[in-house]
Amino acid sequence: MLAPLALAQFICSFAGSNMNVMINDISTDLDTTVQGVQIAITIFLLVMAALMIPGGKLTDRYGRKRCFLLGLATYGIGALLSAAAPGLGVLILGNSILEGIGTALLIPPVYILTTLLYTDVTSRARAFGTIMALGGIGAAAGPLIGGLITSVLSWRAAFVFQALVIALILILSRRIEDPLPPDPTRSFDTGGAILSAAGLILLVMGILAADNNLWLMTGLLLLGALVLVWFFRSVRAKEAAGKEPLLSTSMFRNRTSNLGMVTQNVQWLLLMGVSFTVAAYLQVVRGYDAIGTGVIFTAATLGLLASSLAAERLAKRHAQRTLIMTGFAVAIAGIGILIGMVSGFPSAWAFAPGLLLIGLGLGVMLTPSVNVVQSSFPEEQQGEISGLSRSVSNLGSSLGTAVAGTILVAGLTTSAYGAAMITLAVIGLAGFVAAVLLPRTTTVG
Repeated sequence: MLAPLALAQFICSFAGSNMNVMINDISTDLDTTVQGVQIAITIFLLVMAALMIPGGKLTDRYGRKRCFLLGLATYGIGALLSAAAPGLGVLILGNSILEGIGTALLIPPVYILTTLLYTDVTSRARAFGTIMALGGIGAAAGPLIGGLITSVLSWRAAFVFQALVIALILILSRRIEDPLPPDPTRSFDTGGAILSAAGLILLVMGILAADNNLWLMTGLLLLGALVLVWFFRSVRAKEAAGKEPLLSTSMFRNRTSNLGMVTQNVQWLLLMGVSFTVAAYLQVVRGYDAIGTGVIFTAATLGLLASSLAAERLAKRHAQRTLIMTGFAVAIAGIGILIGMVSGFPSAWAFAPGLLLIGLGLGVMLTPSVNVVQSSFPEEQQGEISGLSRSVSNLGSSLGTAVAGTILVAGLTTSAYGAAMITLAVIGLAGFVAAVLLPRTTTVG
């Protein structure tokens, strides 16, 4: 039963990064710009983040397997529509909107079902290790696989590939059994879902506006913050009235879980930010094609694969806090080496050492961060925490593309590349501090 769940995480992570190597091909074919493709990628990641909390909540009402299958079907339709897109608008509808909605429906059940089906900490750590390994590999190998498909066939074939993987997951999903029956009487906070989604969208759109209009950026960021304050006030009001809100405030009273979610957010921000920045720089500044760009990213994929395969063994020997701290330290060192090597050596091989270390660092800490958060709550709250946790991670992905991409697109030069990478390293330091603050006793086995 783990195979379809892990493959689902793989394809969703793959979708978030494989377009990075198609920037030139898509912009030329659809008569758009690098910024247009960046916006499409960011909207996809943002739709996931904005709808992940409502998606997690719907699993309690309609059942985890039913939401999983509906999400797969929606994603598959979006992938096929993207493959046939005549312009940027249809690509955004298929990839950014439909695939984003499908992901928000199918990802929370992946983590809820894993938590419910694997009850002891060792088997749960192993299961999460497999899922996070495939998720990380999907994100890291997305540029390579996408580059191969784009070079041999076309960028449209990469979306057909996604649809085929979705079909395979649907076949494998027949064996999945939902341990808990759905509860159709559970209420759903529609107003809260709208407010939370609107607030997150406004915040990220504000970051995207930074390279065009500072006043617009400030206005969107301020409006987004106000909408989120409105959302949390409405949550408290519903709880005081004895109603069930979209997200219980008790989710934020667990210090360990809060710190774990910060580390999750920063990890995916680093992964997607580095992926977009390096891919855009290689294609636009260095003139590499899709396959050349993808091959360079192999170093990150190998690093992430190696450390992910060792995740279970590492979890038995070291505290989760230690693994997360180590992962951040290695990834930040990788970014530093990447900046130094690329500025000092013109060869494409100069990217390999830094990307390898980034992959190793991310692979070490992805699984422990998820386990810290999921294991902090009982079974009856798994729907809420899974949606919140995945929303936080996908918000990190969208912020990574938005922040690094905005800096890079504002001036596609070596200095802009360095500025984007330095910004990511500073954000990585914030993740390291959050890891330091985790309890020392957070172990897996």
